[in-house]
Amino acid sequence: MGDSHGFVADEKTVAGSSKSSRPATNGQRYMQTSGSNVVLVRRLKRKDEGLWKPLARWFVENQVGLSLNLLALLFLAHACIPKARVHTTKFFHLSYYNAKTGKYAAGSDDACLIAFFIVLFTGLRAGTMDYILAPFGRLFEINKKKDLTRFTEQAWLLVYYLVFWPTGVYLYYNSPAWLNMRELWTDWPNREMGGLMKWYMIAQWAFWLQQIIVINIEDRRKDHWQMFSHHIITTALISSCYCYHHTRVGMFILVIMDVVDLFLPVAKCLKYCGYTTLCDYVFALFMVSWFVARHVFYIMVCWSIYAHTPEIMPNGCFVGPNDSLVGPLEAPAGFTYLIEPFFNSTGRVCFNETVKWAFLTPLLLLQGITIFWFTMIVRVAVKVISGGGAEDTRSDDEADEEEDEEELIYEEVHPLEQEVGVEELDLKSWERRNGLKKQASASGVSLPGHSDRKELLGRIGCEKQVE
Repeated sequence: MGDSHGFVADEKTVAGSSKSSRPATNGQRYMQTSGSNVVLVRRLKRKDEGLWKPLARWFVENQVGLSLNLLALLFLAHACIPKARVHTTKFFHLSYYNAKTGKYAAGSDDACLIAFFIVLFTGLRAGTMDYILAPFGRLFEINKKKDLTRFTEQAWLLVYYLVFWPTGVYLYYNSPAWLNMRELWTDWPNREMGGLMKWYMIAQWAFWLQQIIVINIEDRRKDHWQMFSHHIITTALISSCYCYHHTRVGMFILVIMDVVDLFLPVAKCLKYCGYTTLCDYVFALFMVSWFVARHVFYIMVCWSIYAHTPEIMPNGCFVGPNDSLVGPLEAPAGFTYLIEPFFNSTGRVCFNETVKWAFLTPLLLLQGITIFWFTMIVRVAVKVISGGGAEDTRSDDEADEEEDEEELIYEEVHPLEQEVGVEELDLKSWERRNGLKKQASASGVSLPGHSDRKELLGRIGCEKQVE
């Protein structure tokens, strides 16, 4: 068993310590080879992390500063360079406004606003977690670093969804699709939308892109690849709904998915604060909301895509801006027309059986992931019923492969040929140069050979002889 410094015990006792009654706890850190004055020094060797891990660690530690500097640079350029405002405005305001209709179209300039939101969310998340949520968590005596990190992450998600879920509900309530699934598909292809709808879709799109960044730069959890797949599919669906002018159904899916993420962060925060009983009740509400929203309403949307879209949406392609749409036209051969809406906002946009399944397939894949997660949630519920506490088993712990990052190696150290007296030997400097420190076991007892100056001098052939 290793001591507090991470060294493991050798199977045999330290050479030369057989007269002592103390057992060898950590083994040798240095030993002299037989027939030679070469000393083997044992030290820790870290596995090569490559370039990405140190870079990701640096980015995590400087998220607030980087975000603030980028935003400050953008605002200064906008304020101080008038000629740049035609470009910098795209980062602050919605693009493609139509004064005749009072609505907004989609286009490539929206990428600027998406980039702005990614940087904004990165800085807000890190700053809110470090300077608001972490001190708040300490008020509830959450002092362990791991638990405090989890608490702040979940509390940040709660803050986010407390803003965006009511916004989505407001948009849904004021849309023609309120409590009418067939209205999700009428009036297509309307290439314009209201200002609030555009803000909502772009911000959600940016949030999920930022989440992809987060799970790849922070410590990986047990379900990293499931979460990564979920985020990729979610981002692809949001972008497809936006570019294919299906903002109604995109907004509705976000609403029914986001309601679950109001209950789960609350349950987890209560767990970290020590309110286990209240956590169990909220976890029960979370389970009900998950099943109803993600396995009832979500399936209803999938069914509507399968059954209602061929009845309501015109089959074919449309070309041109909203004021002068031309179509329906016959879809061209091949599949390149499927990606055209992502690059040309006034180009060809189509609906046919291929497009229908291009939307339905990732939605069903996403349902498969949520079913897998729901089975894990049911296991937690069984644990609660049997007397245990509610605990989400999906992603609270880092992956196991990160644990074994160190190994022990031996290096040869050649003693100096120069004869010197013991008084002139700078032992501490030699220890620092070769990575040796005075070590102690967890009980405070000095380890054999680690603190015995005379023994060390004897091992390296420099012990002063007694005349």
